[in-house]
Amino acid sequence: MIAKVITGKSFGGCVRYLLEREKSAVIDSAGIRDYEVKAIIADLNAQRKMRPQLGNAVGHTVLSWSNEDRDRLTVEKMAENAREYMEKMGIRNTQYVTVLHEDKKHPHLHLVYNRVDNDGKTIDNFNHWHKSRKVCRAMTEQYGYHLGQGKSKVNRQALRGSDRLRYEIHDALRTIMAKASTWKQVESMLAGQGIGIHYKYRSGTSEVQGISFEKEGAKFKGSAIDRKYSFSGMEKQLSENRTMGITHSSAEGPTLADQIREILHQPLEQRSEVFETGFSLLGDLLNMPASIEPEPDPTWRRRKKKHKSEKSRGIRR
Repeated sequence: MIAKVITGKSFGGCVRYLLEREKSAVIDSAGIRDYEVKAIIADLNAQRKMRPQLGNAVGHTVLSWSNEDRDRLTVEKMAENAREYMEKMGIRNTQYVTVLHEDKKHPHLHLVYNRVDNDGKTIDNFNHWHKSRKVCRAMTEQYGYHLGQGKSKVNRQALRGSDRLRYEIHDALRTIMAKASTWKQVESMLAGQGIGIHYKYRSGTSEVQGISFEKEGAKFKGSAIDRKYSFSGMEKQLSENRTMGITHSSAEGPTLADQIREILHQPLEQRSEVFETGFSLLGDLLNMPASIEPEPDPTWRRRKKKHKSEKSRGIRR
């Protein structure tokens, strides 16, 4: 069992994306009058008005299980797991809608919840990506679900040469594609981590048909990083992010110092997972300029004014 955690601004775009498609159904909810799309959107937007200054009020999590767990999962069991996940993540006392999708080979569902709770308070999302990984791992072990050995389990510190660079690009793309909605944003955020992006065009046209990434002189095709980072895969993800109202903003996120402190407080054997998002933050900090502007002397203006006044009196005499 794994989770993809998303924060967005538009309940309308998110709910329509989830429900206005084939093989989708609401299997659980709270605080919603009806399962009709317009009614769900209206109810969620009505509650968010209690905290209008909160821009990213949309909480959205995709819960997925391995296809090997399909035979032991029922709709009721998946809804029950979703409620348990929300409880352990601190998502309580708020509106939510659980939507089952059956358009993929593996079982998965979408949780959409209001970050403005029923009392008008904001549901905190500090470090919720890291917390979500822990919750999913614990529930996977608790219920005996299949434990995949994906890229997230690879020990980054043991990698060398091109393997190290390939995984650094992979980890950067995973973080960026969770919050970017345009290619310009992708290019800018990759450049900030020293990663170049190259497009392959169809002969004699301006039509993009492939993509590759470069770091420290090593170049990799997008599909060699991961199949979902081919040009078509990334284009699809960016389109979905725009539909769901995801925007790249750090206004509500934890400060750089808070995130680095969280990383350094982890036991050494656990840091490989945290470095998936924290490595670039440490690099950014180490590369920051060391120059500091001196603070102005608050008495300077008074001294200057007094000196000028005395000089003026002297001239009059």
